[in-house]
Amino acid sequence: MDKLTPEQRHRNMQNIKAKDTSIECILRVALWNSGYRYRKNYKKLPGKPDIAITKYRIAIFCDSEFFHGKDWEQLKEQLKRGKNADFWIEKISRNMHRDEEVNAALRGLGWTVLRFWGRDIKKNTEECVNVVHETVFDLRMQNRE
Repeated sequence: MDKLTPEQRHRNMQNIKAKDTSIECILRVALWNSGYRYRKNYKKLPGKPDIAITKYRIAIFCDSEFFHGKDWEQLKEQLKRGKNADFWIEKISRNMHRDEEVNAALRGLGWTVLRFWGRDIKKNTEECVNVVHETVFDLRMQNRE
């Protein structure tokens, strides 16, 4: 495996985007093609959801596996063996904690929160859209009662 110099690593980290990532764009296009209209990076809500379907009060986040701690125990063990382990473990732990706080705040405001992993969006886009369809259906049924 190639080792990056500190300068190369710094340049790579600077190029990681916070919005309009490839996974967000893939999901947005699929949702748009399914007839959903949304706001992107909706600043009026806690956590600025990547996609907010305001009509149904659904907040969607497209999370990368690394920065949001997918399979955390396994990832944590890998990080412990790498360089700057304390920094990365603390950073990802904070991200996960913040995700939980944002979820709770949004639910407190009456929003439904959906979070999708990047690989799921890339490999199973239709399944992600189906989760949104099912959520909308469930919300409509609740409103009828």
